[in-house]
Amino acid sequence: MGTRDQLIDSARALLWERGYVGTSPKAIQQRAGAGQGSMYHHFAGKKDLALAAVRRSADELLAAADEQLRTPGTAVERVTAYLRREREVLKGCPIGRLTQDPDIVADPALRAPVDETLTRVRARLAEVLDEGRAAGELPATLDTAALAATIVAVLQGGYVLARAADGPEPFDQAVSGVLALLAAL
Repeated sequence: MGTRDQLIDSARALLWERGYVGTSPKAIQQRAGAGQGSMYHHFAGKKDLALAAVRRSADELLAAADEQLRTPGTAVERVTAYLRREREVLKGCPIGRLTQDPDIVADPALRAPVDETLTRVRARLAEVLDEGRAAGELPATLDTAALAATIVAVLQGGYVLARAADGPEPFDQAVSGVLALLAAL
């Protein structure tokens, strides 16, 4: 892995752990084992590096979601696989947590990939639910966009509940709850 990638991965980890303000260029450099010159050779500054880090986190999240949602099975089985996949629940979602960072949401450039990622996850879930509706697995009257938004909201809320409780049980309950609602359809 090259210095640029090490810097991006270090920034990703620190953004997830500390947020934007708590992530200093010096901390990123130390974690990456890179000097100041290397950082500024690859990036114009902290914001540029943070943007690269957010985009990489977004790409990984979207790839993981798509992998789960492309598995064989019914729409409900695929959504279940997505919701039940292994996650670092107590750390929270690497993208969703950024919505709680005032410096990220105040900056249109840093907020854009966060919004785009959550929008794309909702859209992908809605596509899978549309397939289930077309196959007769789900009611023809189902608002798949609304249900997809609900699923994403439950996931993000589940992370918050788990972090507050310092345990994964509330996350698991939230996922089980939304799956029970989906099964009742």
